[in-house]
Amino acid sequence: MALWLHFSCLQLLFVSLLFGVYVFPGFAIGGDEETAISRIAFGSCANQSAPQPIWDGIINFKPQLFIWMGDNIYGDNKRPFKLIGKERTVGPWKNVPRFYPASEQELVSRYNKAKTNPGYSLLRERTRVIGTWDDHDYGLNDAGKEFSRKDTNQKLMLDFLDEAKDSPRRLQAGVYTSYMFGPPGKQVKVLLLDTRYHRDPLFSDGEMLGTSQWAWLEKEMHRVASQITIIVSSIQVISNFSATTEPLFHVESWAHFPKERDRLFKLIVNSNRNGVFFISGDVHFGEITRYDCGNRYPLYDITSSGLTQAVEKAVPSPLAFLIRVAAWLSPSTMRVFNKECRYRSCVYGKPNFGTIEMDWDANPVSIKFSVRDMNGEPVTSVNVSLSELQAGNMHDSGTPSVAIRGQKHCLLEVDLPWIIRHRLAIFFFGTLTVLVLAMVLMTVAALSVANFCIHKFKLD
Repeated sequence: MALWLHFSCLQLLFVSLLFGVYVFPGFAIGGDEETAISRIAFGSCANQSAPQPIWDGIINFKPQLFIWMGDNIYGDNKRPFKLIGKERTVGPWKNVPRFYPASEQELVSRYNKAKTNPGYSLLRERTRVIGTWDDHDYGLNDAGKEFSRKDTNQKLMLDFLDEAKDSPRRLQAGVYTSYMFGPPGKQVKVLLLDTRYHRDPLFSDGEMLGTSQWAWLEKEMHRVASQITIIVSSIQVISNFSATTEPLFHVESWAHFPKERDRLFKLIVNSNRNGVFFISGDVHFGEITRYDCGNRYPLYDITSSGLTQAVEKAVPSPLAFLIRVAAWLSPSTMRVFNKECRYRSCVYGKPNFGTIEMDWDANPVSIKFSVRDMNGEPVTSVNVSLSELQAGNMHDSGTPSVAIRGQKHCLLEVDLPWIIRHRLAIFFFGTLTVLVLAMVLMTVAALSVANFCIHKFKLD
């Protein structure tokens, strides 16, 4: 009996290994330091109450690691747009905020719904999942350190990620942490930032990360070198989209905290760390941006947003082309434009996820950044060699250049000529003015015709 059990166990072990290696090739197996990571998927902005067919595309990509970048659920509540009435959420007479926090019970229910989604459940069975949060799973739209329920919500978020009960993340102020994957020579370091727990109010140019998180990040950046370092930020680091869309609307980004962003860039320079790039979410569209004046080599930011929430889904389908026109009209000094883009703007406003592919056998090692559609097809991509992300390839001085700030990927959006920077708003208000004038003229013409007909009728 004992011999039979021993033989059965060996059979079961063999079948399990065979199943893991041959049925699902490319998926994460073994410990963090045993297997080279070559395929990473990431995403953000997943409304637990919306259909989520995009998990099929992610699973078919066969990632070894999946990274949540925030808004993993939509945990706050939202009042409807109301200009008049008892509760006015928009306009000059607004008297209540549009967003308000959910109860702990509501959050638990929403996390359970997200976690038991069949597609996501299958992904969790096949690959390692890690992540951080953004405002809607933090608990309130655009919230920062002032949010009173952040400690309770931190526990719920870490439960969602199956964080160990004795994890340091459960004791610290914020959900930031780091991981190291792969064997020596093929190591990928992932730094998950928390851009909510310590963040000062928007437009204050105060702190983004807080004293304790900055101390941790500086320590991590100066630790033993890795071939690749991925800094995960829930909001965009490179792009300052709001600079070209205000006063129509704004989105959050590190650009609202320029001192903090400069400090981040200087940290990358002073750490002498190679192979650093960012991934981000939040904005409900996908794009790839690049900044050549923040470091001694180009800094890329691959933005993927969202898994369910996307700007083109916010308007009726026949009007989706207006979103694409607006994206094309919005000037961007940081966005990467190439032939790999599906649309001329190189912005993708439908549900999407991001991917990173590393070919460790290539010489030099190659990396492919992509934003992919629901079916897993690339909509914008950039191929770089790891040697391009090495100090000294751009500037010999050892510091970021200021002499080329007028060149591509160096000019900040806020430094654009006024008429170029605000051309979307000019086009919008110009078009609106023309439409209003046309309606007035048509009304005047109609009244004139009616008056003429009435006068003629009286004469007859």
